[in-house]
Amino acid sequence: MLTVPQFVAKWKAANLSERSSYQQHFLDLCALLGVTPPAEADPTGASFTFEKGVTKADGGKGFADVWRRGCFGWEYKGKHKDLNAAYRQLQNYREALENPPLLVVCDLETFVVRTNFTGTPTERHEFHLDDLADPKTFGLLRNLFDNPYELRPGKTQKEITEEVAAKFARLADGLRGRGVEPEPAAHFLMKLMFCMFAEDIDLLPRDLFTKTVGNAKSDPARLTKFLTTLFHCMATGEEYGSDEIAWFNGGLFADAAVIDLIPAEIVLLHEAALCDWSAVEPSIFGTLFERTLNPVKRSQLGAHYTGETDIAALIGPVMVDPLRREWAAVQKDAEGLFASSKGAKAGSKAKRAFEQPLNDFLYRLAHVTVLDPACGSGNFLYVAIKELLGLEKEVLTYMGSRGLTAPIPFVRPAQLRGIEVNRYARELAQVVVWIGYLQWMKFNGFLAPNKPVLDTMETIENRDAVLDLSDPANPREPAWPDAEFLIGNPPFLGDKKMRGELGDAYVDALRKLYGGRIPGQSDLVCYWFEKARAMVEAGTAKRAGLIATQGIRGGANRVCLERIADSGSIFFAYADRDWTIDGATVHVSMVAFDDGTEAAKSLDGKPTESIHPDLKAGSGADMTTVKLLAANAGRCFLGVMKAGAFDIDEATARKWLDEANPHGRPNSDVLRPRLTARDILQRAVIGWIVDFGCDSAAEDCALYEAPWRHIEEHVKPVREVNRNASLKSLYWQHGRPRPALREATRSLARFLVTPEVSKHRVFSWLDDVYLADHQTRAFTDGSDYFFGVVHCRVHEIWARAKGTQLREVESGFRYTPTTCFETFPFPEPTEAQREAVAAAAKALDALRSNWLNPPEWTATETLTFPGSVGGPWRRYVTEPDARGVGTVRYPRTVPKSPEHAAKLKDRTLTKLYNAPPAWLTNAHAKLDAAVCAAYGWPATLTNDDLLAKLLALNLSRAGSAAPAAEDDPE
Repeated sequence: MLTVPQFVAKWKAANLSERSSYQQHFLDLCALLGVTPPAEADPTGASFTFEKGVTKADGGKGFADVWRRGCFGWEYKGKHKDLNAAYRQLQNYREALENPPLLVVCDLETFVVRTNFTGTPTERHEFHLDDLADPKTFGLLRNLFDNPYELRPGKTQKEITEEVAAKFARLADGLRGRGVEPEPAAHFLMKLMFCMFAEDIDLLPRDLFTKTVGNAKSDPARLTKFLTTLFHCMATGEEYGSDEIAWFNGGLFADAAVIDLIPAEIVLLHEAALCDWSAVEPSIFGTLFERTLNPVKRSQLGAHYTGETDIAALIGPVMVDPLRREWAAVQKDAEGLFASSKGAKAGSKAKRAFEQPLNDFLYRLAHVTVLDPACGSGNFLYVAIKELLGLEKEVLTYMGSRGLTAPIPFVRPAQLRGIEVNRYARELAQVVVWIGYLQWMKFNGFLAPNKPVLDTMETIENRDAVLDLSDPANPREPAWPDAEFLIGNPPFLGDKKMRGELGDAYVDALRKLYGGRIPGQSDLVCYWFEKARAMVEAGTAKRAGLIATQGIRGGANRVCLERIADSGSIFFAYADRDWTIDGATVHVSMVAFDDGTEAAKSLDGKPTESIHPDLKAGSGADMTTVKLLAANAGRCFLGVMKAGAFDIDEATARKWLDEANPHGRPNSDVLRPRLTARDILQRAVIGWIVDFGCDSAAEDCALYEAPWRHIEEHVKPVREVNRNASLKSLYWQHGRPRPALREATRSLARFLVTPEVSKHRVFSWLDDVYLADHQTRAFTDGSDYFFGVVHCRVHEIWARAKGTQLREVESGFRYTPTTCFETFPFPEPTEAQREAVAAAAKALDALRSNWLNPPEWTATETLTFPGSVGGPWRRYVTEPDARGVGTVRYPRTVPKSPEHAAKLKDRTLTKLYNAPPAWLTNAHAKLDAAVCAAYGWPATLTNDDLLAKLLALNLSRAGSAAPAAEDDPE
């Protein structure tokens, strides 16, 4: 057994070639560590051997100098030879070596150990002969044989990326704090980030940048000089001192501009440079850049980014899956041809027949084109090229395993196309793609290009993707470059926010240009969907996959998906998927489509027969075909939208109710209680509102002194700056006072309301003195029968199918008068069936009301104040005088005491329906059975069966009526 000093002395003195020395070096190492050598430990060479025969990933045969299954692959070089070349060899061998967790290279004096654990970044451990005296180094060497998993990196690539980003973010914050302009700062930071990446993957001499920064910590002028020179050398390929610098070019270093850093910032830069940038996900570069430019995103700087897994979830079905199917077919045919070519000479007809389809598929991969028409900083394109390279490597590995000498990868960044309106983001997209490409080449054992390292990508264009305003007087629809696959994450900008973000002129031009194809109330993302659809229909693209908010499934937005279904088909979708954007998790819809060629369909991760434009499964009822029913028209309304500070608190209202006015009319004419949707679901907060109706004149309203003064002080100043002429001129009226709703409910003592958005579809009665808020939907039928039908399971299933989900499921879904109500086919009951439904509904309401406001905890309070027989309190006016003014006596339920008020806070509809007690479940079951009987259906029907029957009823009753166009949510 050797000692460390003996081993070190022997191999320091040795001056042998690799071939004549490496096996003895390894055997001495085994003796030093007390490890049984290969031939003795495994005489068959099945798991531990010298000269392990392999097939290279890039073709041909090779031999790994030493291999131990589950531990390492080991490659030797002669003293002072290129260990990076040895590492590239191992990377070419690693699939054939069963992907060992450690890859080791050694030149007899220097050892470099790199980790190769799946799902973790590569960590590099370098030590020399003299270091073996250190117990820590000796222990690391022993772990190579005994416990390789001790070297598994403690952090994932994602964690390292976030750590690096957080450190670098502090530097960006410093520049912002000093008032450095965002765009020059972003460009400078981009160069710094690339330098740190480049030195850690050996594109720059190792540690050159880190040492440069460290040597100028206290001398900002010196650092500026160093960086200016380094950037110039990277642009031209000149020497930097005694170091040779590769020619980078590519636009990033076209200028050598440097921003002077202060000492504290230099320290931060040095800390960031000490991190392992080789393990950083390229997507972080774009995220850091965007957040440096955009003040809105600054608080998120370095905290989050859209990871590769999220992006691959869309790129997979759009691009990778069809290419893999092609490869599987080529490989299957190749296996048959390979069997026929065994024993044939190289260059023979049989060999050429076997090789040609494989080369053809390589050519195919090298000519795949991908377009991201809203590419931002290039994250989708980066993942796309990584997927193409990975598939290409599989083909190369297969060819090598069958004795063919495969070429180096043909796939190149030039196959990618992009459109980006921000010129700095466009430049960064090129850099992100190249970083991803270079990182992949290095970690897979292939040499990176070097003349230049970075090439310009003219295929990423700097322009608007959906509107060409180069001639403002004649807006045009811009053409997109042809591409086989379209992918991307277009801007999430809703209809209501477009004008504020883009300006009236832009939005007007956009709406006009796409009129007839995209409805005027559509979100911005719909224009990307329409252009992608048109390319697929024209054959200039084969498949497309885009991200949108969940709003794409309903309203005016859904028209773009209906057009896609008409000209092709949706073959893949997630109706509701988590997605990270601007540092927060949101819920999006993923949609992939083609010309109808794709037979296999997948919705929310499950196979389905087809996918409807509302992103529902095709095996059920196609709810996009429903039509409006005339019988339901004018029975459901959106509540009043204020468009101003019309609300007042109860104390103010009670004071004003007792005040006198010069014309002798009471303020109760224009004061009403109000409940918002939240108040209905949570707990009624007594609020009041000033309401001057729909057709009042300013001079008449001014006679109600206190309410008018409130309007003049709190509403008028805001309305005066509104661009809507009607809101300006009628500032004392609510923005949308809903005259039709008021007229339809005028004769009712009570009316039914449901929240616009809620997790549970609940309905409640409101006294007619209340004004329905715009976040509620109001119904003009005051019967218990009507309440029963709309509050039963049948209607809820229909409403959920036709409503649109808001964010995640827990946030609820939107109920719209047109789609959810005016399409719903009511039953046609007998009188007995009608009475049974009404009785069940009345019983449900009584039980629920008693739970919400137990008689033991509540009392009746009567409000008294002046009121007129023609005002909103008319039902409660007593003893009117000749003017028609009397005393309002309005009974309302209040807590008996503060202690009871505290208890009542927990009695809410939301809490009740989140965990329904048995009595509520039973009451609803009775109501459901009564309603189903009114339809003539069993109560045991599944949801899908109910929808199918309701759809059939809708279509049979509607005849030739128009399909239901959805409401524009307010």
